[in-house]
Amino acid sequence: MVKNFFKIAYRNLLRNKGFSIINIVGLAIGMASAILILLWVQNELSYDNFYQNKDRLYQTWNKDKNNEGTFNVWNVTPKPLAAALKQDYPEVEKATRVGWDETYLFTVGEKKMNVVGNSVDNDFLTMFQFPFIKGNMNTALNDPYNIVITQKLSKKLFGNEDAMGKTLLIDNKFNYTVTGVMKDLPNNTQFDFEYLVPWHFMSITNQDDSSWGNNSTHNYVLLKPNVDIAAFNKKIQNIIIKHGEPGWTTQEFLYPVSKLHLYSNFENGVPEGGKIETVRVFILIAVFILIIACINFMNMSTARSEKRAKEVGIRKVVGAQKSSLISQFLGESILIAFLAGFIALILVQLCLPAFNSLTTKQLVVQYGSMYFWVAFIGFILFTGILAGSYPAFFLSSFQPVKVLKGSFKKVNTLVTPRKVLVVLQFTFAIAMIICTIIIEQQIRYAQERESGYDKNNLVYVSLAGDMSKNFSLIKNDLMGKGIATAVTETSAPITEGWSSGGAYWQGKPANDRTEFNFFDVDDAITKTVGLTLLKGRDFDLKNYPTDSNAVLINEAAAKVMRFKQPLGQIIDTGAWNTNWHVIGVVKNFILQSPYESIKPMIIQGPKANWFNVIHVKFNDANSTAFNLAAMEKVFKEYNPDYPFNYYFVDEKYAAKFSDEKTTGTLTAFFAGLTIFISCLGLFGLATYMAENRIKEIGVRKVLGASVTGITTLLSKDFVKLVIISILIASPVAWWSMSKWLSDYTYRINISVWVFLIAGLIAIVISLMTVSYQAIKAAIANPVKSLRTE
Repeated sequence: MVKNFFKIAYRNLLRNKGFSIINIVGLAIGMASAILILLWVQNELSYDNFYQNKDRLYQTWNKDKNNEGTFNVWNVTPKPLAAALKQDYPEVEKATRVGWDETYLFTVGEKKMNVVGNSVDNDFLTMFQFPFIKGNMNTALNDPYNIVITQKLSKKLFGNEDAMGKTLLIDNKFNYTVTGVMKDLPNNTQFDFEYLVPWHFMSITNQDDSSWGNNSTHNYVLLKPNVDIAAFNKKIQNIIIKHGEPGWTTQEFLYPVSKLHLYSNFENGVPEGGKIETVRVFILIAVFILIIACINFMNMSTARSEKRAKEVGIRKVVGAQKSSLISQFLGESILIAFLAGFIALILVQLCLPAFNSLTTKQLVVQYGSMYFWVAFIGFILFTGILAGSYPAFFLSSFQPVKVLKGSFKKVNTLVTPRKVLVVLQFTFAIAMIICTIIIEQQIRYAQERESGYDKNNLVYVSLAGDMSKNFSLIKNDLMGKGIATAVTETSAPITEGWSSGGAYWQGKPANDRTEFNFFDVDDAITKTVGLTLLKGRDFDLKNYPTDSNAVLINEAAAKVMRFKQPLGQIIDTGAWNTNWHVIGVVKNFILQSPYESIKPMIIQGPKANWFNVIHVKFNDANSTAFNLAAMEKVFKEYNPDYPFNYYFVDEKYAAKFSDEKTTGTLTAFFAGLTIFISCLGLFGLATYMAENRIKEIGVRKVLGASVTGITTLLSKDFVKLVIISILIASPVAWWSMSKWLSDYTYRINISVWVFLIAGLIAIVISLMTVSYQAIKAAIANPVKSLRTE
């Protein structure tokens, strides 16, 4: 019986090659799209969820009230916190600090390279348990001068030699011995290091401190089994207040490591979603694309019902049960789903490199995994049953008497299942077009926002080796040789904010909790990066030596401080034991997200003495290639042991839009596929419609109907369905995009013309799809169509 089912299914595929190809291609594209999206979704959902102790791993977070009376939260906390939690609270089994990702020069023999890694406490390895290839994770970091490296770094430094016990030089100063080699990190972890060294490294590089007021590191704890996290959070909430100074109000709480990636948005101190919302959107996209592909199959199968009606009638007359007919039709759809499924796998493999490049992932299909094949076959069966369910029940319900008399056809009705399915297809496709347009508008809107500084010909270099010691010589050479027009040291790149905190000034309200961005500079910052001075002047240490303890403030800070005359005012930032005097006010500029409002900012003079970056404004009279080559020679002269690495500010600023661009590109890509699949089905329906009405068309032409009139007659029903889809899709897309835009302070207003353009695109595409078959039928010779009568 089963063999007979498949034989009939195979014959039907060959008998109707055109419709079979449309069905298989449509399902294959839909399945391939769903597989790609689900690979990405699986990677996102697995983020930081593979640790052995994931249910007991937590990161420490701070919480404090702002001027509006609501809570701000942040996950950078004091360095002494981890040790205090482990020592004073029996619920804590282990704790570790994790320093910022830092790049240092590694030297092994003649090999020199910059490597990114972290300083951690000994508990880190046993808390997160990244797999080791060599060494013992329990003891690998016991000695202050031990180091653990990844397999990839071991290969780069030592080739095929065993790295264990080998010595390497860090920053041309410190010798470390390799005591562990771990597997390369997976791409679904928050960590991104190639080496780990004991926290002692922070001490010998003057980066450690014991201040409870300096929120400057990430702390993690492993709780003992069965600890009530809500009760424990209540217990530790005042730990910073306890160790801090009078008047401190910052509270502490633990947040699960497994939720950091997807649930990192907070509203008034309470978790309120995050990237999980994007994941959910793409799950819906995958589901709808698959449904649209299945709708094609349903529509094509039911549209061809007349072709198989007599087969059903004869089968029923000779005793076939409805259940056997349902099984037959479902078997056919599952066969088509299997063919489409394996074509989809080929498409996935072909598209995966480009998809990985777009999403900056390293996604792979696990062909060697039994779980993959079980899931894949289940996916095919689900698709086949979903696509074939409606046609199977529809075709098997024909009454044999009516079928064999030729009177089974139903008259045209206002609403049919096929029309509903077409409307559903185009509703989703049009909604995605609208979303794509709005996302692109929002990105462009933020890109066109004035940054507040001149990004052109501006580069920066991260300080390393002897750069800081030789900064004056480097600066003099760059400017003396005509390579640069201005050079300055800063605490961070102009595109990033690395420090923030409170400040004090005369007349500050007692309840003011404003948080300021801090940015430390050496000299001539406005000239170097092109800030606009509104009042006062730039730093000028040559003519005004007291500028070492001067500050510039931005417009937002001047507004918060309510200074009638800001110049000469005194500000205390609580650091460096310095009363800073204001020498100027600069126009607001974007330091962090271009989608958010600009925070108050204090630009501190060189007495802060925390420099990490050199900004260089190139001389426009030279070519960029000349400036880079000449600058490299200067840096090599004064810092010969270190590779020369530079970054263009305009490229770093453009990177701020990468997440939204990825979302927009993916949405546009899958919107295009959705339209293509929908049009594929529409083309098939139009073809079948033209075939069924060929004699009617012949009669109309004989009676004098024009080609335009016949084309309009055949196309208008489809256009009506698309217009209904537009009316349904528009409010749905408006609601979803309004919700998405609400996450951005700086955002567009959704215009009516977006819906008009999306609707016009849908109508034009559908007309182009249907018109080909309509015109083909309209220009056919009526003699041929009527000859058989």
